[in-house]
Amino acid sequence: PVASTINTLAGALYKVFCASPDQARKEMREACFDYLSLGGTCSTGPIALLSGLNPSPLSLVLHFFAVAIYGVGRLLVPFPSPKRLWIGARLISAASGIIFPIIKAEGIRQMFFPTTIPAYHRAPPVNMGSD
Repeated sequence: PVASTINTLAGALYKVFCASPDQARKEMREACFDYLSLGGTCSTGPIALLSGLNPSPLSLVLHFFAVAIYGVGRLLVPFPSPKRLWIGARLISAASGIIFPIIKAEGIRQMFFPTTIPAYHRAPPVNMGSD
């Protein structure tokens, strides 16, 4: 689960920070920096995920969408306009289009239900005292 969470986060960050002319991706990049600069849980949570200290995939998904919602809020707070509302909707859509395919490729069962995956590399049972 630790590797799956880190791989998913790394893939998502790569896609967010890839050069793209899309205004929604630009807003997502700026929202990432501003979200981390808020401090507290907004910075310690993502850093703990990236460092492997918190391997919870649910925490990853929650922080990822918190960044997206924070980005939408940044767009709408001063003066909401139809254009900003449209960019906000595209930001949420882009966030979903980034995280869900990565989770699917990593394996939903492997990430969220790791105990249901059979362990193929278990050590053979030790034969104690039967010689």
